[in-house]
Amino acid sequence: MTMFPVPSRNDVSAQNQAIFDQLKGKLGMVPNLYATLAHSEHALASYLAFQNAKSSLNAKAREVVNLVVSQVNDCSYCLAAHTVIGGMVGFTPEQILEVRSGRASFDARLDALARLVGDIALRRGHADPALVDAFLVAGWTRENLVDAIVVIGDKTVTHYLHGTTRVPVDFPAAPPLPQAMAAA
Repeated sequence: MTMFPVPSRNDVSAQNQAIFDQLKGKLGMVPNLYATLAHSEHALASYLAFQNAKSSLNAKAREVVNLVVSQVNDCSYCLAAHTVIGGMVGFTPEQILEVRSGRASFDARLDALARLVGDIALRRGHADPALVDAFLVAGWTRENLVDAIVVIGDKTVTHYLHGTTRVPVDFPAAPPLPQAMAAA
């Protein structure tokens, strides 16, 4: 396979250099997957606008979606990154593992979200109507459903990018799921 280099600041356009500077100021680094988007003149800005758009989902709910979909799609990069972010938004390491398995027994609403999102990702958008109903009964809204699907789309973009380019993961590796959770 052709090696896909991670571009440095000097390798990208002036527009992308400005975005690199913003990312470095905000995150202390430019994650390799973001840098890889900068091979395109427009992809990095477009992706960041998409990822950072307003949503009816709070940070914890978004991380549930990110973790579940990253696990379903087996994206080592996103699992590593979102394991770190999941901890930053208040999930314990045990909760992160459970969410990755498609469940959240510690919170009924998040559990309905995790189950539905896992089903949507596994079934390529053809959700089980019973899980949609359970999601709505748990107190989520139709707006939340649409916003969850948008986050699934966001993660799918990065999963495809990492799966194709295989750029190095620059976050601590996510721990493997325990066998009991992986089989669930």
